[in-house]
Amino acid sequence: MSVHEDAIALRDDLVRLRRRLHAEPEIGLDLPRTQEKVLAALDGLPLEVSLGQALSSVTAVLRATRPGPVVLLRADMDALPVPERTGLEYASCVEGVMHACGHDLHTAMLVGAAHLLAARRETLPGDVIFMFQPGEEGWDGSAAMIAEGVLDAAGTPPAAAYALHVFSAAVPHRVFAARAGTTMAASDRLDVTVVGAGGHGARPHRAQDPIPVMCEVVTALQALITRQSDIFDPVVLTVGSMHAGARRNIIPDTATFEATLRTFSTPAKARIKAAVITLVESIARAHGLRAEVTYRDGYAATVNDPREAAFAGETIREILGPHRFRQLANPLPGSEDFSRVLEQIPGAYILLGAGDGTADNHSPLAIFDDRVLPDGAAVLAELALRRGCNTRAA
Repeated sequence: MSVHEDAIALRDDLVRLRRRLHAEPEIGLDLPRTQEKVLAALDGLPLEVSLGQALSSVTAVLRATRPGPVVLLRADMDALPVPERTGLEYASCVEGVMHACGHDLHTAMLVGAAHLLAARRETLPGDVIFMFQPGEEGWDGSAAMIAEGVLDAAGTPPAAAYALHVFSAAVPHRVFAARAGTTMAASDRLDVTVVGAGGHGARPHRAQDPIPVMCEVVTALQALITRQSDIFDPVVLTVGSMHAGARRNIIPDTATFEATLRTFSTPAKARIKAAVITLVESIARAHGLRAEVTYRDGYAATVNDPREAAFAGETIREILGPHRFRQLANPLPGSEDFSRVLEQIPGAYILLGAGDGTADNHSPLAIFDDRVLPDGAAVLAELALRRGCNTRAA
C-alpha cells in the first residue's frame, strides 16, 4: 500500500485524536493534557521521546536504518482564548478557549506521520525529528524549543524542516499551497504613551491634553505607511487598542495606544521601525508633550527556501494529483513562529485549505474538515521519505 493509502486507513484514529484535542484545548506554553494525549498516541512506536523543561513540548526522534539527511517535521499544539460557537458535538469543553486555528489538526497529522514513518523505518533515508510545539499563538514556543535543543535532537542538525497549517477560508478546500521566499509576515508590537498634564475639561489651556496628540499620532502613522513604504514591499500597521481618561470633563495625564506592525522583509522592518519611533516622538514634542515609545520585535518573517518549496510542491502533486497543489501568489500578512526554525534550517511552510470558507481562522465559528487529516499526515511522511533522495533540494 502507498503512504497515502495507509494514511487513509489511519483516518478514524486521527479523527478521534483530533476531536479529543479539540474538546479539551489549552493555551500558551503549558499544555499538560495535550502533551499527555500526544504521548499516548505515540506510545509503542520506536521513538526517542524527550519532554520540554520550560514548556509542555514533545520531541520525538525516529532513527533510520539507512544513512541520509535528518528531517524535522513540526506541529503546533496550542489553542486560543476564543469562546467556541460552532455547535459541534465535540466542541470545546473549556470555557473561553477554542482550537480556532486548527492546531488540533496539525497535532493529529504529525502523530499520523510518525505512525506512517515508523512502519517504514527500514526504508527511511535519514532520521526524523517530530517537533510537537506549544505556544505558537504569541508565546514564541518555537524559540523556547530551539533553546532546549530541538534542532540537535537527532545528534545532527536537520537538513530540512517542514510544517503544515490549515486554513478555513484563505485557501481552497483540500488544496495545498506554498511559495518560494517570504510566506508569512514579521509581526512587531508598538506601545505608545503620550505624557501630558491633567486638568479641568473647561480650561484645557491650563493643562497639556494628551488625547488630541495621540489622535494626531495615530492618523500620522497611517500616512507614514503610505508615504515611506514601498508598495511592492508593503507594511501593515493596525492600532488595535486606545485608552485615555476616566471622565468626560477631566483631562488625563496620559493617553496610550497599542499597535501591530507587519513587514515582509528585513529592510522594510528596519526602515519602518526607525521612522515610526521618530514620528511619534516628534509629534509629541511639537505639542510640548513627550511620548514613551516601546517597539518590541516579534516573530520574524516566515521565509521558505526556494528549493524546499519546489520539492514540497512536486511531492504533493505526485502523491495526491496536480489539482491538489497550487502556487501561493502572495505572502500572507499573518505571522508564525516556525520562522525561528526556517531562520536556521532550509525548509517550507505549507498551507492547506480545510474549511468551507464561511469563517476565518481565529473565528469562534471556524470549522475544519477532518477529511484533510490523512492528506496532511501523508504529505508530511512523504516529505521525510523523499527528502533523502531529492538531489535538487539537497
